[in-house]
Amino acid sequence: MISELVVDVKPKEVSIAVLEDKNLVELQKEARNVSFAVGDIYLGKVKKLMPGLNAAFIDVGYKKDAFLHYQDLGPNFNTQQKFLKQALSDQKKLPALSKIQILPEIEKDGSIGDVLKVGQEVLVQIAKEPISTKGPRLTSELSFAGRYIVMIPFADKVSVSTKIKSGEERARLRQLILSIKPKNVSVIVRTSSEGKRVAELDHELKTLMKRWEDNVPKVPKAKVPSVIYEETARTVALLRDIFNPSFQSIHVNDKDICNNVRDYVSLIAPGREDIVKLYTGELPIFDNFAVTKQIKSLFGRTVTYKSGAYLIIEHTEAMHVIDVNSGNRSKGSDAQEKTAIDVNIAAADEIARQLRLRDLGGIIVIDFIDMVEPANRQTLFEHMIKAMATDRAKHNILSLSKFGLMQITRQRVRPEMDVTTSEDCPTCFGTGSAKPSILFTNSLEGKIDCLVNKHRVKKFTLYLHPYVAAYVSKGFYSLKWRWKLKYTFGLKVIPDQSLAFLEYKFFDAEKNELDMKEEKEIK
Repeated sequence: MISELVVDVKPKEVSIAVLEDKNLVELQKEARNVSFAVGDIYLGKVKKLMPGLNAAFIDVGYKKDAFLHYQDLGPNFNTQQKFLKQALSDQKKLPALSKIQILPEIEKDGSIGDVLKVGQEVLVQIAKEPISTKGPRLTSELSFAGRYIVMIPFADKVSVSTKIKSGEERARLRQLILSIKPKNVSVIVRTSSEGKRVAELDHELKTLMKRWEDNVPKVPKAKVPSVIYEETARTVALLRDIFNPSFQSIHVNDKDICNNVRDYVSLIAPGREDIVKLYTGELPIFDNFAVTKQIKSLFGRTVTYKSGAYLIIEHTEAMHVIDVNSGNRSKGSDAQEKTAIDVNIAAADEIARQLRLRDLGGIIVIDFIDMVEPANRQTLFEHMIKAMATDRAKHNILSLSKFGLMQITRQRVRPEMDVTTSEDCPTCFGTGSAKPSILFTNSLEGKIDCLVNKHRVKKFTLYLHPYVAAYVSKGFYSLKWRWKLKYTFGLKVIPDQSLAFLEYKFFDAEKNELDMKEEKEIK
């Protein structure tokens, strides 16, 4: 399997597409001014205690108070609180982590009122981003994640991933980490560390410790609430979690982020930084790698996947429901069972892809086509487990019920990816009436004239729907060349699949959008 990462950097957001054998399997979008992302650490204040829920609401600066359950305080919460009180009381001398005395762990079944008080200041980390009407979910057990290990301050343990099956390897890694670990720091050894040398693990541990040492001095000077540490940019964070030897290339259309990604790859996979490539083509990067077309076809309510079969995906407040339909497949009595198992197996593959792609979480109920044979039901259950084996999110799959329903629970830490595939008419703004389309190119020429002769912009790019771009560029003496000769040779016309039919965008030489759109007429 060939894996590729395509990063589209725009002024307001960064979009990241993961391709496996050219098929889109993951899509992440992040505003460039994002806050309250998973991994961010805040100095917050207790606003309200909820004894009935054994939890507290914490003010971290979000419009809704964040939620902190007693079980998420972490066993070494008392030690962390002692450190925080010392840091806030003496702003000149910050207590060293290695010199702090580890206090006894809090009770596993204790009460929130025994540990927290209203108005108390706490260090917390975002465990789940704000979703719908809910505020962030918090934890007080701070952690700094790397590719091979996770560093946790205010504790003194070493844990090794249970997915590493070899007892000898687990013992080697435990002993190795014990020999390099600083005092009062816990380390979780991740599965990807299997077979790694001490130098690689020691380098990453020092990098994670530096993150702590660089950000903890902000605590004494911080006003409540305020951010203490912001997680790595989504591009690098995603790469940290999914990078593996199957990656053939990483394409980025921004020079600065490309350099950041290349630096990170050189740290986690020395010698492989050449797979990071700066994209300089004229076409939008997602169009060039056929990502835009896949987004348009995969994010609708109906998803066609094989031989006319299709899925219908519905979202409710409580769960996601997926209905499997055979479409125009043969439904003869002799082939009914075979058709059902073929369509269901193919549906399982597409559903596993859709769960990753849309990042669906919570409860997912799938209505497969009914099958009579128990062996076929078991085959489908086992195939779904195999299809979701590459899904990094924690999930649990139940076998089919007697009604042919499969239930899946999947961890959700961020809002689901929701892409609107329908397009509002950019010409009539939904009113139903528009200027004659034959005059569209005349309107474009008027805007080019305005840019060149009124605003003195001599070098710019005009993005158009591919059909319109082809019409403008066709022929030896095309409209595009007439505009160039008449106005400026600094004009470029580029097709963009993300645009609606009569939609257009102007960008200057620095890739800043020029607003040349007509205002909606108010009747």
